[in-house]
Amino acid sequence: MDPRVGSCIEDDQLTEGARREGEMTETGFERDVRFIFELGSLRHVQRTWVQFGGLAYSNVAEHTLRVCWISMILARRENASIEKVVRLAMIHDLPEIRTGDVNYLSRLYVERHEDRALADMADGVSIENELTELWREYRARESLEAKIVKDADTLDVDFELKESSVTGGSLLDPLRDVRNKYREKLFTSTAKLIFDELYRADPHAWHVAEQARLTGDGDDTKKS
Repeated sequence: MDPRVGSCIEDDQLTEGARREGEMTETGFERDVRFIFELGSLRHVQRTWVQFGGLAYSNVAEHTLRVCWISMILARRENASIEKVVRLAMIHDLPEIRTGDVNYLSRLYVERHEDRALADMADGVSIENELTELWREYRARESLEAKIVKDADTLDVDFELKESSVTGGSLLDPLRDVRNKYREKLFTSTAKLIFDELYRADPHAWHVAEQARLTGDGDDTKKS
C-alpha cells in the first residue's frame, strides 16, 4: 500500500501518472500560458489613426471591449446569438497583436497576413480549433452573427469620432462624408439606426442626466 494515497497502487502506476501530469504541465499548459501572455499585449497595440487626430484614441483591447458590448445590443435587437457574437467580437482583431493596426491610408501600401498570424497564434493552444473556426466565420461574413460583429466594429469608430469631437478633436468633420458611406455598408438595419442616433446624441448625456438627480430635477437622493 502506498501511504501517499491510502490505497493499493503499484509504484509504476504512480510514476506513470506523475509522468503524464508532468507532460501536461510542460506542453499543453505551457503553450496556453504563452498564448494568454500574448493576449495581454493587445492593450499595448495602438490604433494607428491617432496619426491623424493626435488624440489618445483607444487601444485595440479597449476597442475590442466596446465592440463586444455593441455586438450584444445588435444581437438582441436582430434576434441573433449573443453568445456567438461575443466570441466573434473577441477574436475579430486578435491578429493585430502580431500584424499591428493598419489605418485606411496605410492599407494602400501595406499587405497584412492576418490568416497566417491567427494560425501561428493558435497553433498548439488547447482552444486552437475554436479559434480557427471563429476566425473563419468572422472572415467569411456569411452568418448573421459575423455581420453583426463587423457592424459593431464599424460603429465603434463612429462612437469614438463623436466622442473626440467634444474633447478637442477635429477629425469628425473631414471624415463625415466618408463615414456616411460606411453607414450604407452596414449589414443590419439596427446598426444603421444606431449610427443615426449616435450622431444626434450628446456623448456627455450619460453622466449629465445623472447629475440632474443631484441638483434638483428627478432628485432621488436621501434628503436630510
